[in-house]
Amino acid sequence: MTMKTASLLLFVSLATSVFAQTIVTSKEVDAVYPAAHDLYVDLHEHPELSSHETQTAAKLAARLRTLGYEVTEGVGGTGVVAILKNGAGPTVMLRTELDALPVEEKTGLPYASKVHAKDDSGRDVPVMHACGHDVHMAALVGTADVMMHSKASWHGTLMLIGQPAEETISGAKRMIDDGLFTRFPKPAVGVALHVGNELPANQVGITPGIYNTNADSLRITIYGKGGHGAAPNATIDPIVIAARTILTLQTIVSREVKPGEMAVVTVGYIRAGTKNNIIPDQAELGLTVRTFKADVRKQILAAIARITKAEALAGGAEKEPLIEHYESTDAVYNDPALAQRLRTPLEAALGKDNVITEEPITPSEDYAFFVEQGVPSLYMSLGGADPQKLAEAKTAGTRLPSNHSPYFAPDADLAIHTGIKAEVAVLRNLLN
Repeated sequence: MTMKTASLLLFVSLATSVFAQTIVTSKEVDAVYPAAHDLYVDLHEHPELSSHETQTAAKLAARLRTLGYEVTEGVGGTGVVAILKNGAGPTVMLRTELDALPVEEKTGLPYASKVHAKDDSGRDVPVMHACGHDVHMAALVGTADVMMHSKASWHGTLMLIGQPAEETISGAKRMIDDGLFTRFPKPAVGVALHVGNELPANQVGITPGIYNTNADSLRITIYGKGGHGAAPNATIDPIVIAARTILTLQTIVSREVKPGEMAVVTVGYIRAGTKNNIIPDQAELGLTVRTFKADVRKQILAAIARITKAEALAGGAEKEPLIEHYESTDAVYNDPALAQRLRTPLEAALGKDNVITEEPITPSEDYAFFVEQGVPSLYMSLGGADPQKLAEAKTAGTRLPSNHSPYFAPDADLAIHTGIKAEVAVLRNLLN
């Protein structure tokens, strides 16, 4: 045997040994699943709104502290940071969200949420984990358990993040501003996932490069002159102006944006008036804008301002509308080299056919703030659909309830199992 051959065999042997250590087994996942599922049910039944996730954060922190992690609470509001040091090596971050949505649950699940709470404007609203953050937290805790009890298979520092207020795209920035990457080790790599009904719950999706969209939230207040509903001639009706504004805003994408460019302008709510025979003084619109490109984003925001002011002027408003740009985030960017590297352990853990390459999606996510801090990342899509129901829906030409729907109910058992497997696989790879 030549020296070169011996060296090659040694390299292959070491590589095989390291790869074998990164494989996550069903036995490991099954061992931690019952506790993860119990947490999921508890969180689903007791959701909390953005920036008010006090009990959710406390439950997550308690689980991680019991496992042996060094836990800090109250980061950026209700944020949780848990650290597990395991010798020399890189710091790798795994992030989950804490918050739920003001949605009334209609899933019929035995543990469906019946929670009501006051939102930031003081309104009583129903609350539901309609975006799957309860699945994400359960998977993270299961992953934390596996990693704690298999420290021989990895080395470095594992950093777990429970982030508040993702639904208002504000929590990531608040954690950063509160010293997330100065008070704690700055990660060399970040990982996150999001569950949805577009894929079956035994699969994950990878999107190299741009993963999702820029997001901008706008609040528009149109000022009129109130009066009696029976004498509209003595008023300036802000509801009529608002109605015309809404319809004209829908021409931005269809008539001003170049065909083929991705753009969305949605009016999610209109608030005006208190009684059928009273014309109010003002009307309020809530908008969300989604884009991929910076120039399209700028074009649409300018068009919204132009149209809103013009419709108010045409309606005889004596005061210019107020346009508040109160939330925004850039698109999440998946490091292409990292995505390619992590495909291998994901395929080993889930099966080659269960790791799907996906196109960018239109929802948005404030994980982008972490990427902008210089943390190369992989943000994965986690399948949430019951495989049989998804196949039946495709055959029938229908769609399963999407995120933010009152009927959104992922196959939690399979999705949590898959989420734990995927997270452990990528963490062990990154921490070897």
